[in-house]
Amino acid sequence: MSTAHVLLGLLAGGPRHGYDLKRAHDDRLPQAKPLAYGQVYATLGRLERDGLVAQSGQDQEAGPERTSYELTELGRERLAAWLTEVEPPAPYVSSVLFNKVVVALLAGGTDQATGYLTAQRVAHMTRMRELTATKTRPGASVGDVVAADYAIGHLDADLRWLQTTLARVAELQKEVTS
Repeated sequence: MSTAHVLLGLLAGGPRHGYDLKRAHDDRLPQAKPLAYGQVYATLGRLERDGLVAQSGQDQEAGPERTSYELTELGRERLAAWLTEVEPPAPYVSSVLFNKVVVALLAGGTDQATGYLTAQRVAHMTRMRELTATKTRPGASVGDVVAADYAIGHLDADLRWLQTTLARVAELQKEVTS
């Protein structure tokens, strides 16, 4: 996901300054990694440079002066184009999980790979329980539930892969070390 595109989307509702954009990002995408203020302002600088946003004013409340930004027509076009792009499925079958299993087999054999797979399974199950609690807590927003469902689906797929790989670790050891 592109931070620039998310900021363009947040600006689609009207002008905002960086502080508001960061707060809106963290509120609207509660399961995403929070944005750092520096990341917001650096991204706004690139968007302004590229003609996708423009300064729309400055205000100063109790703190420092804040510059508001708004979408330009080019920014609206870029946002609209991005929203119609279909995300391709991952082009490579590799992942950190898979790579660690192979390296564990090369470096320490089946015992190390099995230990890693087992520990990773525990970590995934713990995270699934946390996400399930998030979904079912009183006052959970629809956004919280949808984000948790998405993450749980990915964790579930990983758990199935971890279990299958545990069953095949000895075979994979032979293949990797031959």
